[in-house]
Amino acid sequence: MGKTDEAFRSALSEKKIPILTLDNKWHQLFTQQECTDEIRDMECELNGLLKRQGKVNEKKREIRKLKKKLMDEIVLLADEMEGGATLRLEKEMETHKRLVAECNDKLKECDEEMLELPGQIVQLNNRLMLETMEICYRKLHKNTEELEEIEEWISNIRRELKKKVVRKQEKEMMNHQLYSYMHDIFGADVLEIFDMKYDPVEGRGKKKETGQEPEDAEAEKKKEASES
Repeated sequence: MGKTDEAFRSALSEKKIPILTLDNKWHQLFTQQECTDEIRDMECELNGLLKRQGKVNEKKREIRKLKKKLMDEIVLLADEMEGGATLRLEKEMETHKRLVAECNDKLKECDEEMLELPGQIVQLNNRLMLETMEICYRKLHKNTEELEEIEEWISNIRRELKKKVVRKQEKEMMNHQLYSYMHDIFGADVLEIFDMKYDPVEGRGKKKETGQEPEDAEAEKKKEASES
């Protein structure tokens, strides 16, 4: 594309790019163009990260819910133990504290993973956008070349058409002049003998359309002359 990936990354560093695989317009873009294996792999990986992010968030909610329940039960156990600690209460308290500690450890793991996931998603999303831009650029460049070829073809056809129109007008004018000259010199009767006729509306010569044989046409003329 004439620019390095580093230059694009620098330009993108301060921009918030939407998640492409969640954008319907991005999917529509690849219904018109060939989707490479690299695009498909990155799309799959990005969707996997997004799903993982959703699962981690859901896991955190469940752990927090469990921790709250345990803490509430610990408060109740503590109240009971004020009236006199028993072995059962002590074991339950110990179990609850252990479970709360496990919840804290799991929440810490989730928090650590959630610190990494957004960065991974943004990084992969930017890579996907760069690859998308590369494909779009190639397609735009190819289309531009084809458009230039089509425009050149249209321009040539227009020039040729203008030449044909001028030539047509010249031929029509020549036919009109020829017919007028022959009509003035020889007369309509002579032109009819040669079976010639010029239509000034159509602007071109054509054969007489009598549908009669020469002998029948001559007999018809004599008949018309006698009747007149």
